[in-house]
Amino acid sequence: MIRVVVVDDEALVRSGFQMILNASDGIEVVATAEGAQAADVVRRELPDVVLLDIRMPDVDGLTVLRQIQTLPGPPHVAMLTTFDTDEYILTALRSGASGFLLKDTEPEQLAQLVRTLAAGGVVMSPKASRALLRSHPGAGAPQDADVARVGLLSDRERDVLVLVAEGLSNADIGTRIHLSAGTVKDHVSSILTKLRVTSRVQAALLAERAGLLTHNDDNTARDNGR
Repeated sequence: MIRVVVVDDEALVRSGFQMILNASDGIEVVATAEGAQAADVVRRELPDVVLLDIRMPDVDGLTVLRQIQTLPGPPHVAMLTTFDTDEYILTALRSGASGFLLKDTEPEQLAQLVRTLAAGGVVMSPKASRALLRSHPGAGAPQDADVARVGLLSDRERDVLVLVAEGLSNADIGTRIHLSAGTVKDHVSSILTKLRVTSRVQAALLAERAGLLTHNDDNTARDNGR
């Protein structure tokens, strides 16, 4: 059972996410909270996944994220956003968030995204990542330095990177391109080293800046058994 805590200042958002997720197989919302109580609730409930509003009136989501990250064995955290208030997203990703969700995510997608988070995947849809990057300076045309880094990757590593950016876990990537989860893990480790980044989210953002995802609009990796 995947244990989830939902943190948002709006009761309607909390109850809506709770209702949707509790109706999904293998997922239980064990608690909901507003920002000020969030760290204590997470410490008490020991969830696998936290869905955390990035902006709240009593305490901002970045502060809560940093508090959660100091806990032993912290859960996977996805930030909740409406995208009209996304200037903090990159900071959140650099602070340890495993991705971000739009608050209007379709109900049928929400449970799968939570499962992806619990499995160690990145929750950052290509559409959302492109919208995010366009909202920050330097987004748009591929960046030469990032293109050069991506150029260090093998064809198979590029395939894996595209699927990392799609938000898939190692197991799901392996299923997609017929590799073991262990082999995918090795590829991901090599990708992070070559790109000089420390997380899957940072690798996905770099791939977008390099224009790699633009040429993979359906975000499916090649499956030709190189």
